Amino acid sequence: MPGESFDYKKAGVDLEAGEKVVQDIKEMVKTTFRREVVTELGGFAGLFQPDMGRYREPVLASATDGVGTKLKIAFATGRHDTVGIDAVAMCVNDLLVQGAEPLFFLDYLAVGKIDNAVVREIISGIAQGCRTAGCALLGGETAEMPGFYPPGEYDIAGFAVGIVEKEKIITGAGIAAGDVLIGLASTGLHSNGFSLVRKVLLEHAALSLDTVVPPLESPLGEELLKPTAIYVPLVLPLLSEYRVKGMAHITGGGIVLNLPRILPPGLRAVVYKDSWEIPAVFSLVQEKGAVQENEMFRTFNMGLGMVLVVPPADKGALMKAVKNRGWGCWEIGFMEEGEGIILKGVGGT
Repeated sequence: MPGESFDYKKAGVDLEAGEKVVQDIKEMVKTTFRREVVTELGGFAGLFQPDMGRYREPVLASATDGVGTKLKIAFATGRHDTVGIDAVAMCVNDLLVQGAEPLFFLDYLAVGKIDNAVVREIISGIAQGCRTAGCALLGGETAEMPGFYPPGEYDIAGFAVGIVEKEKIITGAGIAAGDVLIGLASTGLHSNGFSLVRKVLLEHAALSLDTVVPPLESPLGEELLKPTAIYVPLVLPLLSEYRVKGMAHITGGGIVLNLPRILPPGLRAVVYKDSWEIPAVFSLVQEKGAVQENEMFRTFNMGLGMVLVVPPADKGALMKAVKNRGWGCWEIGFMEEGEGIILKGVGGT
């Protein structure tokens, strides 16, 4: 109406709420700080002083990712503490496959309207993920964007920086025929394939997130929100003890598209699909959606979140070390001359 006075709050942006969020999460964020952090939360930039004396030729590694449509499950269940772990995991696992130690993480959280309780829950997951990965939550941004997101919805993106000695960068270049493939267990779907999962389970099969759907042993929503495994504390110590020639983080595209990314020309991976335990959630998706087996392996991690390529002489000791740390692992195949990847037993091959 004529003469009406407007301010930012009337336009939908509450600056005071944003400031309160920063104050509320300060102590939570501090639990992730490493000794190299030289700033407090709330500045214009986070400062980090790495100990370069540990390296002859230090190389910085960087990665960024999001959580994808898995967020829709968080919105529907009202549970927001696990998706922050996903945001960290997707980034630090990508650093790890190059042999890099994660140093710090930044987050970007965009919301339609700030809900302090929800933001705290999300950041609690991010902080937990950072503590697990051993990296500092150095800073971030919470952007209130009225009219851009539906009520109760948001998006998260993560950014991580790590460091690795140049001569210890893992590229896959040394992989040779006869090397062994070791698969590390996933915690379930991780953060990939949720557009298909939601289409099949929630739209087509009309399953309830609150119910236990056989063969699952927990409510569907709880299963779908299991956070992505963070492999850093498990794998990083192994790199100084064993000859790991290559690693692949099995994300969107499954083992079919991710494993070949690290293979040198003239070599292919032979993978025996019956050599590891496939979690029940994958058979549920396949059954309810009549999803072809090849499509399952091309979309989901199918129970393997990370694949390591090692020489045969190292496989026994490495697998024992992984199992002693309480993690599932399997010898899933080997390298031979050729190109790409062969999944034995899938699609008649």
